[in-house]
Order: sequence, then structure tokens, then C-alpha cells
Amino acid sequence: MKIYYCDHHEIPLPEGHKFPLRKYGMLRAMLEGEGFALEPAPLADLETICLAHDRGYAESFAAGSIDPGAMRRIGFPWSRGLVNRTLASAGGTLAAARDALSWGIGATLSGGTHHAFRSEGSGFCVFNDVAIAVHSLRARGQDLRVAVIDLDVHQGDGTAHFFEHDPRVLTLSLHGANNFPFRKQRSRIDVELPDKTGDEEYLRALDAALARVWEFSPDLAFYLSGVDALESDVLGRLSLTYAGLEARDRKVIPAARKRLIPLVITLGGGYSNPIERTVEAHANTFRVARECEFVP
Repeated sequence: MKIYYCDHHEIPLPEGHKFPLRKYGMLRAMLEGEGFALEPAPLADLETICLAHDRGYAESFAAGSIDPGAMRRIGFPWSRGLVNRTLASAGGTLAAARDALSWGIGATLSGGTHHAFRSEGSGFCVFNDVAIAVHSLRARGQDLRVAVIDLDVHQGDGTAHFFEHDPRVLTLSLHGANNFPFRKQRSRIDVELPDKTGDEEYLRALDAALARVWEFSPDLAFYLSGVDALESDVLGRLSLTYAGLEARDRKVIPAARKRLIPLVITLGGGYSNPIERTVEAHANTFRVARECEFVP
């Protein structure tokens, strides 16, 4: 299993910014130390980005002429490093999707940018990597039935909006009912959980939702494996343990592999304090994936 990364593209952030930038490099170092195969993500080109996103929005972001208010909604100051990292994030998910279709599983240490809409970004998401990957595959003649299994604690509102009327894409979002975004969109399957939801209730809800995903019989699945449902997460508001998150991963990754559904694993949110808890939780996902690499 090859894993793509993009943390070598640095983003200059002001002191005290709440985006956990350090987790990406820490996670890569941890996985490299455990023998995982990692390589830099290729940069997606603007023509590929514009298969999913409005051209004016994409080009103004790339050129640095984007409206400052639009950047405030995204949550980052504009920089050339942010442009390169954003293009690499999209490129990593697309490369991982091609890997999955070739070998059964693909992975990236970025992506999961599910708050980005066609003409605007939000919530630390500039472009929607899953939407870009789906549109790019279609442009290459691969019109697949796609499932998006979004287990970040925040609703995948941008992804839901992209595919709300697309019968070939099933979007599942299992998220906190009272968390960001406060104006929700309509996924094919939305599961809203109350604050302080723990392992048992979460996993029951996931079982029911996944049954509907497998009934859809996707040709390709994207797994947004955010770990912000962890009890120590400062933005998550749920109460999962490490064991609960690992059980979650084991309900998704082996099940897709056994059904011969090519699976793309992306990251997502994670805001625990200390940051090491987020890194360990993310690493557990890829450890589970490595166990399942040669299943069945």
C-alpha cells in the first residue's frame, strides 16, 4: 500500500491558529518509522480542479487574487505554500483513487476536504478532493458507482451538495448534530449524533448506515477517516475512545476489502490536545489498513 503526503508544502500560519498543522508531519514520521511506503503527492493541475470547481474561483485562488472574505471563510491566510499544498492534497486523493482501482486500496495523509463547495471553500477546505477525484475519473471514461463514507465528526456538507442529485454517488455522513457546519446539507444518508455519544451508540449507528452503503454495491469507496470524534478532541463534542475508533476502522476497511470494493482512505479532522493523541488515532487507521492490504 502506497501512501501519499503533502506536508512538505509548508503553510505559514499565525501564532495560535487552531489548525493542527504539525499533525501531518508527525504522522508521516510515525508511519515511516513503522515501515510504511510513502511518497510525495503529485500536484493536481487546474484543468483537473475545474472539472469539479468553478473556474473563476479556482483560478483566483491559484493566482492569489481571491477575495479576502472568501479566504476568511476558508480559515487560512493565502500563500503560495497553501496553493501548492492544496493542489497536492487533491492530487494525492486522485492518485490514491487510481491505486485503489488498480490494487484494491489507496491512501493519502491529506484530503478529506469535505467542506468545500463548487464556488467557495469553508472550514479549512479550499477544494473538495473527493469531488475532484470523481469528476476526473468520469472525464477518463470511468463512470463508477461511488460511495463516500464520511466519518469525520463534522458533516460533509460540501460533498453532500456536490452529489445531492447524483444517483451514481451515495454520500454517508455520520456526524455530531450540534457541531459545525450549523447549516447542514442533505447527504444520501445523514446520521446525526448527540453530544457525548460514546463507542457503543456510535458503532450501532455505523452498522446500520454501512448496511445501506454495501446494499448500494459501489464500484469505488472513499473513506474520510477523521479522528475528531475522539473524546479528547477540543472541537469534536463526541466521546469515542481509541478502541472505539479502531472498531470503527475495522467495520469499514476489512468490509470493503472482503467485498472487493476498491477503497480510498483520506484523512479528515483531528484536534486533540495534546496533538499526539490525534496522531496516534490517525496512525491506527493505517495500521488497520495494512493488516487488510492482502484481504481477501
